[in-house]
Amino acid sequence: QVQLVESGGDLVQPGGSLRLSCAASGSIFSLYDMNWYRQTPGKERELVASISSSGSTNYADSVKGRFTISRDNAKTTVYLQMNSLKPEDTAVYYCNALRRVRFTTYNYWGQGTQVTVSS
Repeated sequence: QVQLVESGGDLVQPGGSLRLSCAASGSIFSLYDMNWYRQTPGKERELVASISSSGSTNYADSVKGRFTISRDNAKTTVYLQMNSLKPEDTAVYYCNALRRVRFTTYNYWGQGTQVTVSS
């Protein structure tokens, strides 16, 4: 079992920056791939950024060059640095922990944190 708690969401002006944090507890954090998703009302949850247990990263095209995902295994925390924010980045951002072991998938979600980009 993994518990995930996001923080850092806020109201920010276009062009501004935010850093989201996701603190994990309850299992071996370093073995999990960590992901940030976002969701707006009426739309499906969208994968924004991923970082594997080995540190490889991937980003949605819409955030490449603006967002950076990182992890600190000693602090069992994953971060999402968001720069040059746009109104279309407004969403609830969710942290996800994923691990596949043979035929078993371990998949955990945080409660979400609201990011609003508006002037």
